[in-house]
Amino acid sequence: MGSTQFGNFQDFCRDSTLPVCNLFAPWRDRPQQLFGQLQGYDGCQLSGIGLSRERHLGNLGSILIAFIAIFVTIFLILRSDRKKAAVGRREFQLFLVGYIIIEICEIFTVGGLPMGSPLQQRVVLGFTAVHLGAIVATLWVLMLNGIVGFQLLDDGTPLSLGLILLSAAALFIGTGYIALDTAFSYSGRFDPSLTGVHRNIGLYVLYQLAPLIFLAGFFILETVLVLKVLGEKKPMLYLLGAALLFAIGQIFQYVISTHICSGTNGKINGALFETLFTLLAVVMTWVFWSSITEDDWPMPVTGGTYT
Repeated sequence: MGSTQFGNFQDFCRDSTLPVCNLFAPWRDRPQQLFGQLQGYDGCQLSGIGLSRERHLGNLGSILIAFIAIFVTIFLILRSDRKKAAVGRREFQLFLVGYIIIEICEIFTVGGLPMGSPLQQRVVLGFTAVHLGAIVATLWVLMLNGIVGFQLLDDGTPLSLGLILLSAAALFIGTGYIALDTAFSYSGRFDPSLTGVHRNIGLYVLYQLAPLIFLAGFFILETVLVLKVLGEKKPMLYLLGAALLFAIGQIFQYVISTHICSGTNGKINGALFETLFTLLAVVMTWVFWSSITEDDWPMPVTGGTYT
């Protein structure tokens, strides 16, 4: 596998602004530099807007959209709370809480904040570990929401919520530990990933691959639920819309970002649009969930509680 790209982050970090890239970047020796695409990955340098003392705020757009996402998601949580008869209401709210945590971390990890001291750098690395763990855990919770709709367990009960929280916590802790060990070299096991092509198999599997598997699992489970169990087609438009919006965001992040950065002389890149389209995808996912939890949909009788 040494000659393959599997596990390598160099190209991703060169062309995109990903939180994971904070862990590998050489800015420990250049505290005046930003993170993201300004960390020596030989790609377009994201400079953003100028501040005093030759500092820059690299990604103001992502910061602003992240704040908007937090308030929008709080609104969705409150709206969800009003749907007393909705299947999986509490479980879906857990997903929304996870998304809020992701957006809070995103302000610090991909916002392109100037770093003026080693303490600030360590704070960013800490937020990066939380960010990566939250992404994996939140998408795991989303996939489990796809199972909740089948009412295999009573939704909203301590057992249902406990199983989701404990399994998500295991993924969060595991991913967070690998990220922290990579950043701070606790064991030295991941030190080779700090140089060269930044090869880190653990983070690659957990951060790059596992979320895609969880998203695909959610899409397949909900498709079966809507078409086979509910016998409806209209909610599929919302689900397909959410998938399309998310895919567009990823295209901006991984494919178009470097071209936007070059075309604007480093003022913005695809991270801004990725944050925006991910927010829209989350909103559309909520619309989909809300549409299949209306009282007039037929549901199998299993004795489940609607919480």
